[in-house]
Amino acid sequence: MPARATSYSDPSRLDTAISRAQEFLLDAQYPGGYWWGELESNPTMEAEYLLLTHFLGTADPERWRKLANHILRKQNDDGAWGQFYGAPGDLSTSTECYFALKLAGVSPDAPQMRKARDFILSGGGVANTRVFTKIWLSLFGQWEWEGVPSMPAEMMLLPSWFPISIYDFSSWARATIVPMFILMDRKPIRPAPGSACLDELYPGGRAAADYSVKQPSRLIGWETFFYAGDKILKQLDRLPWKPTRGQAIRKAEEWIVSHQEADGSWGGIQPPWVYSLMALHTLGYSTRHPVIERGLAGLENFIIEEDDTMRVQACVSPVWDTPLTIAALLDSGLPPDHPALIRAGQWLLKEQVLEGGDWQVKAKSVPPGGWAFEFHNDLYPDLDDTAEIVIALQRLSLSSHKEKRDAIDRGIAWVLGMQSSNGGWAAFDKDNTKFLVSKIPFADFGETLDPPSVDVTAHVLEMLAHAGYGMGHPAVDRAVEYVLSEQEADGPWFGRWGVNYIYGTAAVLPALATLGFDMSTELVRRAVDWIIEHQNPDGGWGESCSSYADPSLRGTGPSTASQTAWGLLSLLAAGQGCHEAALRGIDYLLMTQQADGSWDEPYFTGTGFPGYGVGQRPERYPMPDDQGRQGAGLPNGFMINYHMYRNYWPLTALGRYRRLLRGERVIGVGASEYAGIT
Repeated sequence: MPARATSYSDPSRLDTAISRAQEFLLDAQYPGGYWWGELESNPTMEAEYLLLTHFLGTADPERWRKLANHILRKQNDDGAWGQFYGAPGDLSTSTECYFALKLAGVSPDAPQMRKARDFILSGGGVANTRVFTKIWLSLFGQWEWEGVPSMPAEMMLLPSWFPISIYDFSSWARATIVPMFILMDRKPIRPAPGSACLDELYPGGRAAADYSVKQPSRLIGWETFFYAGDKILKQLDRLPWKPTRGQAIRKAEEWIVSHQEADGSWGGIQPPWVYSLMALHTLGYSTRHPVIERGLAGLENFIIEEDDTMRVQACVSPVWDTPLTIAALLDSGLPPDHPALIRAGQWLLKEQVLEGGDWQVKAKSVPPGGWAFEFHNDLYPDLDDTAEIVIALQRLSLSSHKEKRDAIDRGIAWVLGMQSSNGGWAAFDKDNTKFLVSKIPFADFGETLDPPSVDVTAHVLEMLAHAGYGMGHPAVDRAVEYVLSEQEADGPWFGRWGVNYIYGTAAVLPALATLGFDMSTELVRRAVDWIIEHQNPDGGWGESCSSYADPSLRGTGPSTASQTAWGLLSLLAAGQGCHEAALRGIDYLLMTQQADGSWDEPYFTGTGFPGYGVGQRPERYPMPDDQGRQGAGLPNGFMINYHMYRNYWPLTALGRYRRLLRGERVIGVGASEYAGIT
């Protein structure tokens, strides 16, 4: 291999970069021992929070002004708002933002508002927005409730063994749908003032608006079946006597109250939180009711005020950020008994969920032992967090050895009990794969299912390998078989929870290496070749969120620090840490690191919802004329910028690379074909 006179050729440059990154992360640790970075999404968070306060009668003009400032700062040049950084405008997102701005008092004659209005009208106006946007508008009299698909509250009365029940929905969809039963039954309206009305967003005039639910393009199929059912339900809804409706509403109310978390949230995420508050308020709960008070107080922890703006996080991620930061610091040379790591480990031990939750509906005999994503979400621990936390705890030298061992054993037992029938692991539930629920007219946004994914399964396999479970163990063998069966023909793996094929591949290859899988096999070679082929000219890797809609964009996009790290972790795992592509990737990270040890990354590399409905890559991508086809802006998706990804993933890659150069054995890194760099 020819010599290269670049920054990686000087070991001191690598050491300096690693030291700076370590210092940056150590300085960012909270006194409680955890790490927690901002979780950035899209401006519907601010718009819907503003609308929520109007609905509840808790509006604060000064906060509205700051929210409006943030929304305006996120506007694209064409007047629209998108789902992620650099995304083309999205009709529904833009409509919600426009409405919130009008409600906050921004003049419709302002240049930004005129441009927004032009964009919305060019997309067909309010009538073409998604169902959830129409629900928001119906709550304030800007759309008619009859134009929203029906969701009978009686579904609350169906047992879990029935062909469809609320427990066939993903955890996040379930927690959203239950309060929706109340809102869609009572159809409340908190009128917006005349100055905020949206009549100008109806191209043919509001009087001529068509409020019928859009008919499926196919005449035969489950979509048509549910469409016909919606027609029937609307007729039944007009009957004056509904014998079971009251019972269903009471059960929904009880379910909501019983599912509120200690911090006041529902599911630890924004959608069920705001809908639950509005549903209970509709039933007569005042803003001084303890449940509402806890809910509103908890939302304060999601709010960031800065530079005369206010923004709202969709969720918080301390239990996810902490083990990944621990891994980065360990991989880069911090000892396992470093005081900062000990504090983090002790905090994680206290966060283990030892109570039951909704996951037990499908895993009745499995004892609790997982960890959740947020500070408080005991009803919904998740497999991905649990896997990363167990790995971190295994690597730390905690003084409370028995407490650590017991926590790890509980975590592993819970994970093994949550393995789905196809050998993989999902995020929150076991065998949450009933595709029928994704066909209801209501489900035109996000994901209604939580099926197993390759990336979560790979993280679980890595955890099991750290714990001594190897090939030959039934759970491991089934999981490996599932992962290998999901490999794309040209080499990579789909990324469900990160963008996208670069993320999926970076999850699988280190897991296989940790298991002792033969990394010289043809399937690994194909994955490596794909990673190398998709390296950018600047030495980095990047992949656009739009690759979820357009498979031709797989592995392509502006270079980012986190995705470059994932590319490097893939090469390191495959024994290619000294390949020319790896050296160029290391060089990219060294050259783009900022003086304070961090990296800049405006692009979104985290995934909430790809927007497929079923929660997994479709077997066939929709054709241009197919109903439900997404464009590059992912109107049905929800993307995330984890602000700590840009820092701990690069440090992990640089740390593993340095250990490889020093000849150290690195878990998750395959044996290199080179003795060093020449």
